[in-house]
Amino acid sequence: MKKTTITILAAVMGISFICLLALQVYYIEEVLDLRRLHFVESVNRSLLATAHELELDEATRYLNQGSDAIEGIAMASDSIMVTTDSAFIQRTHTITAKDGSAFSTIETTANTKFSDKYFTKRSNEKDKPRSLESIMKERYDNGKALIDEVIYSMLYTASDRPLKERVDINVLDQTLRTELANNGIDIPYHFSVYTSNGNLVMRCPDYETEGEDKAFTTTLFKNDPVQKMGTLKVHFPMYSKYVTQSIWFLMPSLIFTLILLVTFIVTLVLVFRQKKLTELKNDFINNMTHEFKTPISSISLAAQMLSDDSVPKNDKMVKRLSTTINDETKRLRFQVEKVLQLSMYENQRAKLNLREVDANELIAGVIHTFTLKVEKNGGKIISDLRASNPDIYVDDMHFTNVIFNLMDNAVKYRRQDAQLELKVSTRNENDKLIITIQDNGIGIKKDDIKRIFDKFYRVHTGNLHDVKGFGLGLAYVKKIITEHKGTITAESELGIGTKFIIKMPLI
Repeated sequence: MKKTTITILAAVMGISFICLLALQVYYIEEVLDLRRLHFVESVNRSLLATAHELELDEATRYLNQGSDAIEGIAMASDSIMVTTDSAFIQRTHTITAKDGSAFSTIETTANTKFSDKYFTKRSNEKDKPRSLESIMKERYDNGKALIDEVIYSMLYTASDRPLKERVDINVLDQTLRTELANNGIDIPYHFSVYTSNGNLVMRCPDYETEGEDKAFTTTLFKNDPVQKMGTLKVHFPMYSKYVTQSIWFLMPSLIFTLILLVTFIVTLVLVFRQKKLTELKNDFINNMTHEFKTPISSISLAAQMLSDDSVPKNDKMVKRLSTTINDETKRLRFQVEKVLQLSMYENQRAKLNLREVDANELIAGVIHTFTLKVEKNGGKIISDLRASNPDIYVDDMHFTNVIFNLMDNAVKYRRQDAQLELKVSTRNENDKLIITIQDNGIGIKKDDIKRIFDKFYRVHTGNLHDVKGFGLGLAYVKKIITEHKGTITAESELGIGTKFIIKMPLI
């Protein structure tokens, strides 16, 4: 799959998931806003209904005291006044309380001539027997007047009582609980009552301050004078939890969205990893072709020269050609062995024949074998094998290959403008054997140092192709060291050189 196609698909899927997540967040915010709005409206309705119920309760209690209320009235009287022009009649209804204050109502009606005829007519009508309707009307008027007197007295005297006496805390609590339940609010609440100037009058017995910053308020006895009014405050400690409970039905959708997001990320990682492996595979095939092509060509050329009768042959030439064939065959076999090592990474752990080995002796043997190759390239090896306890438990063949590969890399990636200097040392540190292989080669960039132990990965050297390989050498080294329960790290600076540090457990 082309890089452009992968990028487009990733971009489309990424935009789709961003939009999907944005919609999820939008829906959640909308649900929460609706839940908050519904809660606020329900609580406000409940508080208004509670305030109204308290007013009704006070009126009921006052009316139930009937006689006490009426006793509060000292005198009620009517008077009639006719204006001088005899055009109107004014009826004044006066209620006087015990403290001397009075309420008056004035009723004005049109005047009728005070003639003998009028009085005669009224006298005649009075002598007639009254109907049931007129009797009931009179009784109604008298009852209404009495109730009006009680209401006048209640309006005057009730608001004079302290707010604490006008509100029964138990009635308030029960009324508030009932009204909240009627509006679908069934979570714990706390309430308090204050005067109009902010003085605390009462609180519920289990009052808590949690959630007090989001209290709901309403006015008590709002028809009274301002100084006689009260304020009811209610807050809900579990308000936030109550609101967020409404989004639980969106959880399945959110979970599936997260699953899709994880699947998308995993798929994207796999796609790019597959793309990377494809590129590595192509590089591997190209490198393998170059690596095999050179020894095969050399062997083929030497064989042709041996079989060509026109080429004069002597012992020196035959020996030279046979040496070339032998060397190139070894080289070819070594490369094939590297390729076969790939199966060890994919299928199973390495089969190690562990035995006790003196690391100083093993490394010294590799240095002795490798010295000729280093000197051939104009370099030198400096060894400092001073570990006092060099005994480790390893597979000597694989461990020898590890040291050989690291030293071979130093030769491959040497600088052309400086003499190769390869330093190999051993030392003890706590219960570890520290093996250091350092060169003064071309070095490795910081971006590449993290990936040098990956399979098939090869550090780019620009347009130079004089260094051949499959990218398996350091991966093989890492694998073997890990199988021996050791660690390997690399330190490098571009243009200065590279240092590999191996830490192996001692016996």
